Amino acid sequence: MPALAGQQAEFTLLQLVLIREGLREVPTMAGSFKGLSDSDLLDLASYYAAATPYRSPGPRDATLYARGESLSMAMGCNSCHMGDYSGQRQVPRLVNQREDYLAAALRAYRDDRRTGTDTSMNAVMYKTADADIAAIAHFLAHR
Repeated sequence: MPALAGQQAEFTLLQLVLIREGLREVPTMAGSFKGLSDSDLLDLASYYAAATPYRSPGPRDATLYARGESLSMAMGCNSCHMGDYSGQRQVPRLVNQREDYLAAALRAYRDDRRTGTDTSMNAVMYKTADADIAAIAHFLAHR
């Protein structure tokens, strides 16, 4: 599960609408938002946006962190997610996100088991090795 605290409200709202409408499959959330209005979902998204962001509890591995930083720059992650990886509008905040969640999401994009509002993440992650995904996830989780 992702850490929602501090996430972009517009991004969270979009995800909640997609889940409510059955356009994004999240089995544990299926049906949770049925009957909620767009205004209700905006209230939820605003609540999480105002909350203190999650902080990764584990230690930083300097080698893995440096490799992840280098890979994220080479792959252009900062072009959409901003230079500090805080996200913007419908693009999620990645900094201090849960490491396990980031790795799982990046693998799902790579393996075409997940898409965003377009397929740009699938294209970026295409053929990315598991070890590289682990390094990127570590870097972003501990930034």
